[in-house]
Amino acid sequence: MILDKELKEAISRLSSKEKDKLIFRLLKKDPKLVDRLYFDLVDTDSIDIKRQEMATVVDIKIESMTTGYYSPGYLHMDMRYLSGDISDYVRTTRDRYGEVSLNLQMLIKVLQANSSKISDAPYSKAYKCCLYIIARAFKILTLISKLHEDYFIDLQMDLEKLGYQIAQNDYLMKLAIQNGLDVNWLIGGDIPDDIIQIHKDIRSQGFLK
Repeated sequence: MILDKELKEAISRLSSKEKDKLIFRLLKKDPKLVDRLYFDLVDTDSIDIKRQEMATVVDIKIESMTTGYYSPGYLHMDMRYLSGDISDYVRTTRDRYGEVSLNLQMLIKVLQANSSKISDAPYSKAYKCCLYIIARAFKILTLISKLHEDYFIDLQMDLEKLGYQIAQNDYLMKLAIQNGLDVNWLIGGDIPDDIIQIHKDIRSQGFLK
């Protein structure tokens, strides 16, 4: 929503007390903004500490979804919920490196524990779960392209690990090929300079959905 110029000017003329009342009233309706302001203004923990805390949450939730594994469909649903938790963390901290590393952690550890289970299910039952994994892997590549190149060195080993995990699962490899994801981008780390446009073009053709 874009604020009208006259409204901005009217708000700027409010007294400090009136502005405080308005801010507190608005914050009650937006808990995510409250989390972000708390992190910016009050929290003394560093981004590294917050990222490690979130990494622990990811590990705990993956262990839970693996222990309670029922089907690829439920695993897909659990990953979507966990991805939402990671997105909330990024919205609060604006930790773009963590957005990549935590999503990599999620995919790698889910596949380490559940790849064979996914393969044992009928392809029709595993399809949505596998497509989600391929779509997230592709998204990770686009996010990496926006980071400083020094970060890539820290992520390269996990990218390679994820690439091999996809290559070793027939369902995932089939969907990677069908949806334009070259696994060598992950394994070799040779991400195309125009990966964002490639991703956009593939999605515009109805893939990765």
